[in-house]
Amino acid sequence: MTANAPLGPSAHIDTFTRDNLPAAESWPELDLTGFDYPEYLNAAVELTDRMVEKGFGDHVALIGNGRSRTYKELSDWSNRIAHALVEDFGVKPGNRVMIRSANNPAMVACWLAATKAGAVAVNTMPMLRAGELAKLVDKAQISHALCDTRMIEELALCQKQSDFLTTVVGFDGTANHDAELDRVALKKPVHFNAVQTGRDDVALLGFTSGTTGEAKATMHFHRDLLVIADGYAKEVLNVTPEDVFIGSPPLAFTFGLGGLAIFPLRFGAAATLLEQASPPNMIQMIEEHRATVCFTAPTAYRVMLRAMDEGADLSSLRAAVSAGETLPAPVFEEWKAKTGKPMLDGIGATEMLHIFISNRFDDHLPGCTGKPVSGYQAKIVGDDMQELPRGETGRLAVRGPTGCRYMTDAAKQAVYVRDGWNLTGDAFWQDEDGHFHFAARTDDIILSSGYNIAGPEVEAALLAHPAVQECAVIGVADDERGQIVQAHVVLAEGYAGDALMVRVLQDHVKATIAPFKYPRSVVFTDALPKTATGKIQRFQLRKTAGEA
Repeated sequence: MTANAPLGPSAHIDTFTRDNLPAAESWPELDLTGFDYPEYLNAAVELTDRMVEKGFGDHVALIGNGRSRTYKELSDWSNRIAHALVEDFGVKPGNRVMIRSANNPAMVACWLAATKAGAVAVNTMPMLRAGELAKLVDKAQISHALCDTRMIEELALCQKQSDFLTTVVGFDGTANHDAELDRVALKKPVHFNAVQTGRDDVALLGFTSGTTGEAKATMHFHRDLLVIADGYAKEVLNVTPEDVFIGSPPLAFTFGLGGLAIFPLRFGAAATLLEQASPPNMIQMIEEHRATVCFTAPTAYRVMLRAMDEGADLSSLRAAVSAGETLPAPVFEEWKAKTGKPMLDGIGATEMLHIFISNRFDDHLPGCTGKPVSGYQAKIVGDDMQELPRGETGRLAVRGPTGCRYMTDAAKQAVYVRDGWNLTGDAFWQDEDGHFHFAARTDDIILSSGYNIAGPEVEAALLAHPAVQECAVIGVADDERGQIVQAHVVLAEGYAGDALMVRVLQDHVKATIAPFKYPRSVVFTDALPKTATGKIQRFQLRKTAGEA
């Protein structure tokens, strides 16, 4: 393991992000062996202009909103916008630039342009309201914002509340180029001398709310954006220029930015972007564009499996990456039975930027997360940070070429990073062959009558019953047992949520896993609370149960 080297040169005139990095002694240990980048590196140049130089200019880079964009078009487009940002809107290297949009090519072009201009990008969700946006603006001292004009109202309200946000510019998220930023950019040259940022300059602030709902800013360098492509995407996905990516994670999240922008652009592949990435829309686009790599949640894959029974042709998919939620073994097994190909489960974190443990095409098991991606190490530890024997459940600790850096949050940095390792907040166990198996989020372990019960295991048992479409399991307070297992269940069409169904599901769980793990409480609901990536918000269920 290499020691953390001093930071390299910086091109940032606005030094806010470097000034607000966590103290060096609180960083996790980073091992950059095999990830050798020059001192000066601009990730956006590597993903566009450099790809044109390599001969990919005529290859399709982005598909969305009714048209395709080649690498040459994307390079020219982002260069024009970069000119506009610097010359007309006053963006200086190091300024934080918020980008607000649904998944579309224009958002990618704006992100690339801001990065070429040396700014620090802050990609945000379309559903955020003015008050939520204001918290991000104030925390990161964001001076500029680029916003799809279709959702600019909340950002305009945010600007009125903020002392930092001086400039809000609208862009056209459709293919018409009819907004202020587009009109200015169209008058600019297609060549732009990108800012020679340092490889250790912050390029991206990724905000995460984790399970608490409180926003934290994670800090990622230009080199980090390439590391995740040159590691996971290259080793696990084996991306080629013939690949066509599709998925549901928002580009505003690091998972979506990696899977739907950085990965394809790094290797000359194409990305299909959907503003409304519902399973039916994804199925249609997979069939139309013969997509090969898909990133989405297990619940969406369940819909795809049903669609295959009704004639949907998803045979072009060579890689189905499960995201957002733990992949239940029944979904994995059904997908493999119908397609002949494994589903690639993995674990990543905004703090780590992307996936660091994953199954492989040639090494996979149901109900298994896999082994560390090259460059990463992982182990299972107790509260004292000592490694636990194989088979015992404990906390997941990981380190490698990326790691947690919280901006201006020493308390949370100390919780996430200990003894040079990142502690992800997940409970795992490791088998004798070295595979890692997810047990639960550390706050999803249910202690009932002295038994440790992992909620996801109960969920997997419930999902194996045909009546269950979706479910989430939490622990709720109980006078006798401390906690009991409570299952929140969305039933499949045609099933009734009555007392008989409660007994049927309880008996099914008892017959599938150890009987003491069965849900003593079953709540039927029409929908589960979720994030935009499909991750079930169990903390919302716990909050509701606590209030009740």
